[in-house]
Amino acid sequence: MGILMADIEDDLDEEILHEEILALPGVGRAVEVTVQAKTAGRRLDLYLAAQFPDFSRSLIQKAIDAKSVTVNDGPTKASFKVRVGDRIRIWLPQSAHGPPTPEDIPLDILYEDEFLAIINKPFNMVVHPAKGNWSGTLVNALQFHFGSDLSKYNGDYRPGIVHRLDRDTSGVILVAKEEATHRDLAMQFETRKVFKEYIAIASGVLDRDSDYIERRIGHHPRDRIKMMVTDDEDAGKEASSFYEVIERFRGYTFCRIQPKTGRTHQIRVHLASVGCPVLADKIYSGRACLRLSDLVSGLDTAADEVLLARQALHAHRLRINHPKQKRVIAVEAPLPPEFQKTLAALRKYRGIV
Repeated sequence: MGILMADIEDDLDEEILHEEILALPGVGRAVEVTVQAKTAGRRLDLYLAAQFPDFSRSLIQKAIDAKSVTVNDGPTKASFKVRVGDRIRIWLPQSAHGPPTPEDIPLDILYEDEFLAIINKPFNMVVHPAKGNWSGTLVNALQFHFGSDLSKYNGDYRPGIVHRLDRDTSGVILVAKEEATHRDLAMQFETRKVFKEYIAIASGVLDRDSDYIERRIGHHPRDRIKMMVTDDEDAGKEASSFYEVIERFRGYTFCRIQPKTGRTHQIRVHLASVGCPVLADKIYSGRACLRLSDLVSGLDTAADEVLLARQALHAHRLRINHPKQKRVIAVEAPLPPEFQKTLAALRKYRGIV
């Protein structure tokens, strides 16, 4: 069983240091991870629940109570706050699901060489298998198209995956084909040497033409799938996003965003925190789609249609230093058709004269 990531956007994975079947009857497989900076400070039970989403939190709690979890080779408590460099080993039963299988799913390959590939991920696609999504993922498609030519640096369940996008965020995602390249790319993300630019349509009007949003982001205390801004240093991590307005409309803003950090749901949370959530972001805007009738008052029912049925966030541009070729690779994912349709309607019905 490999380590499975929680549903985060652009956060680096934990480094898998060791994975083997231990000769302990009835115990199952042990996996060891080293805590990285981006996940330090979490309670041990919450940290493990995020790393192993195909196991329930109650099972993880039982494993901790049974001393089947060690931190730096010693037993600990569920409330222990993990620190950078902590070595955590956990024994868990074998997953009921085997490693992901190849599936013939079309891929839009923006760039490819013998060391890496850059894909334009569609919206409504989970990056790798996890609880509730064991097929139809990007990993299933990658295995069909690239076979064994994928890095196993992050285990059998996430071959080639260097970073990640939310399910309903489309656009540029990086895939490593061999482990040395994977390690180098992961370090570029960790040291913030990767240039990432997203484009979004926000519900609301941003006050300034360009600005930084610098607010700590932490877990919502009551909703486990939501994040929130917080001023509590113990409850959130520093996060910084730069935005620039591309085009303004009455009630809406088309903008580009460059996240300087990589927190969970960072862009979505930051835009919502300034009163301009990503359009059709069900979690943070409360609406799952945009209809033509939302833009045109008194529109005849027969003329109404859905313009956008996904969150309006797209990973537009990515720039990396190629680990092997020692040159800069810059890739751009074109604007999705539903973005173009929505922008055309905004220009027609909500344009600023």
